[in-house]
Amino acid sequence: MADILETTPEATTVKTGVKSPKVVAEGLAQVLTDTYTLLLKTHIYHWNVEGPLFYSIHTLTEEQYGALFEATDELAERIRALGQLAPMSVSDVLGGAKLKDAPKSPSAHDMVADLASDHEHLASQMHKLIKLSGEHDDDVTADLATARAAFHEKAAWMLRAIAKS
Repeated sequence: MADILETTPEATTVKTGVKSPKVVAEGLAQVLTDTYTLLLKTHIYHWNVEGPLFYSIHTLTEEQYGALFEATDELAERIRALGQLAPMSVSDVLGGAKLKDAPKSPSAHDMVADLASDHEHLASQMHKLIKLSGEHDDDVTADLATARAAFHEKAAWMLRAIAKS
């Protein structure tokens, strides 16, 4: 019975018609890394925002970090569906992030502008993932990336609208 718990995850071959699933999974892993980084940054700003627009920003960031958390699961599960391993450690998840850490003591304006920029970055990454997925006949990942791009573009728009002076 104890041997049951000795099973370790490993990559497997899948035959679903996706060419080079490992390449697509690597693209997914990068957006997963940046999505998790944005999730944490959004949650940290949610805790610390102050000022006249506190309630609006606090509420918006709560909605966004909830959606980002759900997205991390979708992205990781898609990697697994491609037969690959999702990142296995915190350093794997956060170590390769292209997004920058939060600046020290940002104003509410700086928080909102920073998040808008990060969402734009992720939307751009999703568009690249759509193209990569198409090159490898992976319509499922392309659909996932399309939905994620739409989320990030809308989030960036809402944040930019708040940040206007």
